[in-house]
Amino acid sequence: MIIRPAKSEEVGEVLQLINDLATYEKAPEQVEASKDDLLNTIFAKEPRVFCDLVEVDGQIAGMAIWFLNYSTWQAKHGIYLEDLFIKPEYRGRGYGKALLKHLAKICDEKGYGRLQWWVLDWNSPAIEFYRSLGAEAMDEWTVYRTSGKALKDLGN
Repeated sequence: MIIRPAKSEEVGEVLQLINDLATYEKAPEQVEASKDDLLNTIFAKEPRVFCDLVEVDGQIAGMAIWFLNYSTWQAKHGIYLEDLFIKPEYRGRGYGKALLKHLAKICDEKGYGRLQWWVLDWNSPAIEFYRSLGAEAMDEWTVYRTSGKALKDLGN
């Protein structure tokens, strides 16, 4: 197993992983991303979002898509893990844990203050997995979002 940055020529595989994740999360119709979108973000000349892949015997087994966030209280950057996905046939072999360890190592090496992510309330296998690694639920926080028409209206 190796963990490495995704290459632009793998944009199709990354998009497929995104679609597979959306299907797992019961929201395949919500994927709007295209190969061009990914080429302009993850694979941009100066990307602000990153994709690391787990490769096993030459096959892509999973991915972590992440970007930098910032804690004003710590006055430090951190990593926000947008998506972690391991293909079903590769689960239970430690690849998800390896990706999280990889990101934690980046945090440690760069002096970042935290690694954080969201998990759907119904996803008990993921919740149990994260807790086993020492992750803490931030239950006192409520996530808010504007998108679509509400976002456009807010900006006008």
